[in-house]
Order: sequence, then structure tokens, then C-alpha cells
Amino acid sequence: MKSVLFAPLLAAALSLPVAAAAPPFDTTAPIAFMQDMNSGAILFAKNENQRMPPASMAKMMTVYVAFDLIKRGELKLSTQFQVRPETWQKWHGPAAGSTMFLSPGESVSVADLLSGIITLSGNDACIVLAEGIAGTEPAFVNLMNEQAKRIGLTNSHFGTANGWPDNDVTMVTARDLATLAEATIRDYPDLYKAFYSKPNFTWGKTMGAGTAITQENRDPLLGRVPGADGLKTGHTDEAGYGFTGSAQQDGRRLVMVLAGMKSWDERVTQSVDFMNWGLHAWKAKPLFGKGHHVSEATVQLGSAGSVGLVAPTDLAVTVPAGIVSEGMKVAVVYQGPLKAPIKAGEHIADLVVTTPEGPAQTMPLVAESDVGKAGFFNRVAAGLRSLI
Repeated sequence: MKSVLFAPLLAAALSLPVAAAAPPFDTTAPIAFMQDMNSGAILFAKNENQRMPPASMAKMMTVYVAFDLIKRGELKLSTQFQVRPETWQKWHGPAAGSTMFLSPGESVSVADLLSGIITLSGNDACIVLAEGIAGTEPAFVNLMNEQAKRIGLTNSHFGTANGWPDNDVTMVTARDLATLAEATIRDYPDLYKAFYSKPNFTWGKTMGAGTAITQENRDPLLGRVPGADGLKTGHTDEAGYGFTGSAQQDGRRLVMVLAGMKSWDERVTQSVDFMNWGLHAWKAKPLFGKGHHVSEATVQLGSAGSVGLVAPTDLAVTVPAGIVSEGMKVAVVYQGPLKAPIKAGEHIADLVVTTPEGPAQTMPLVAESDVGKAGFFNRVAAGLRSLI
């Protein structure tokens, strides 16, 4: 049963001013989506649930799988994978798209392959990594789809490790790409920081002279928007030009997706304008500081009858900058009564904030303390109370 609390402790938040209307923005991209990771606020949505081929933006899913294996200790950055001649034969040359310029038979570390995928968008690097991890690309794609389902990509499916056109087997939505980007940043912050914002990467040598090949990161925000640090571009004739990006300024982190654009230049200008709009046309209104006791939740058959709900980080609602008015509503929502045992810091409830200008913004609340299971006599007493 879902419990909704309008606790007295939220009275101060209810009186905060909020903007009367969302600041206007328009984009030539046929598909666009932007979300504030801190508050959950959706700042812009245009055909965000329309299924589309992701092109190389699918590589974010390949990277997510690798990051997860690294975090769990099942894969090391230093692990070496060999480039199979058959893989090189298929994924080299102009017809194979973006490349890391791998050579047949060479051994490459997981760390270098990740740089080749993220910074260079290497189709060859994706397949070598996939085969090294799972034996075959189809087996690795199964891991991609399992992870996609686990993190909530409800309208997406992957058929390749690198997003190569596959007769519409690989299809995603902008909302799902944003969810994937947020999961990457949230679940693997150290790996994200280490790999996603490299301005360039050097691998391979030119024919003849043997000069080292350095390629620039295609991310249109890097070097153009302060705080930009990821994620991935994509382009095929079928998909057009797309980009999933993120930037952080003044404690606010935004994730954006644009897709279906007609040119490289359009992708750059639209991406920069979109992110700057999100960063400057909106602002954060503080609600509760990290560790602040927000409310209480009822606990069933626990060593205590309730548990405190606290903010796991500084919580703020996203509102338009400029014009202000009244009208915010705040509620605590959880599936209750909660069942013991509960661990301190466990995400057990949500703070849901509704403002006049957009959909509800949902932020996590965590348990303030441990709550163990009730002892025998407490369980008996609880049973008698339920009968009465």
C-alpha cells in the first residue's frame, strides 16, 4: 500500500516561491529531452518516447556493462584482450565507420578499449571488448539487454555492441538514453570521471610513416560549456546526428538528449544552446540539507514502530529563473508500512514535489537508522493489536 504524508516538517518548503511558467526554448532537433538529475525535474521533452536507432549512442550501454563488471571485481582495467583477425577484417577501413585503428593480433587493455569506445567511438573497440568479455558479440548483447532491463530502459532493445545499423533491431528512446546516462553517472562516478571527459586519445599508427594517430573526442559540449563531462555522440545515415550529454554547474547536474539532426554543425550548435538553456534558464531552490530529518515512516514488525526519513544529499527543487509565484506542493511517498529489517541509508521513500510549471520532481529519502526485526513478544503483541 502506498503511503503519502504531508508532514508538518514540510511547511517551510511549501511556502517557497516557484516560477509561473517554464522558460521557452525551441530546437530544430526532432527528438529532445532534458532532465535535472538532482531534482528529477523534466525541463524539456519533445518526442522523448519515440523509438529510434541510436547509432553510436548505443555504446553507452556497452560501457555500462563493462563498468559494472569492473565495479564487481569480475573485470580489471589491466586485463588484455586480443584482436581476432576476423574481427579486424570486419571492422577496419572506411566502410566500417569510426575506428580505434586496432591491428590484427594485438593485445589491448580494457582501459584502452574503453577509451577507444568513449573518446574515439571505435566500432572495432566495441566488438573486441564484447568478445573478450562474453566470448561472442551476441552473448555480450544479452548482457546489454539484461542490464537495460535492470536499470529501467523500458522501451529500448539492443542488437549490436556498437550501434551499427541492424534493420531496426537496436532501437531506443531519448528518455531511455537519459536514464542510461544518469545510471552511468550515479552508479560508477569514478569510472565516469576517468573515461568520459577525455579530450582526445592516441592509438594506432598511419600507414607508411607510422605516425601515431590522435583523434579528438566528438562530444560537442567539451570545451564549449563549463562543467560538461560526457557522454556520447552518434551518427548514421538512418539515425541522423545525435548526442547524449551531461554537464554540472553549481551543484546541478543535467542530462540531455538530442537526436535526428541533419549535420555535424547542427549537432554542435543545438547541443550547446540546449545545455546552456538548461543551466541558466533554471535554478535550484534548496529544500533540505544532507542528513536533514524530513519525516517518519511506519514500520511493520520491527524493533521500532517507525523510522526517520532523511535527505541523502542536499535536496533542491528545480524552478525557472526569473518570474516567481506561489504554488508548490510537497509530499513524502513510500510503500507502507515498511517491513523490517531496514538499514540506515537505505532508500525507502521519496520526496515528491509538484510545481505549476511541470511534472512532479521526485527525490530519494533514506532511513535515518537501522531497524531490526521485532522479537517474539513484540510480534505477538503486534498480532494482537491487528486483531483488535
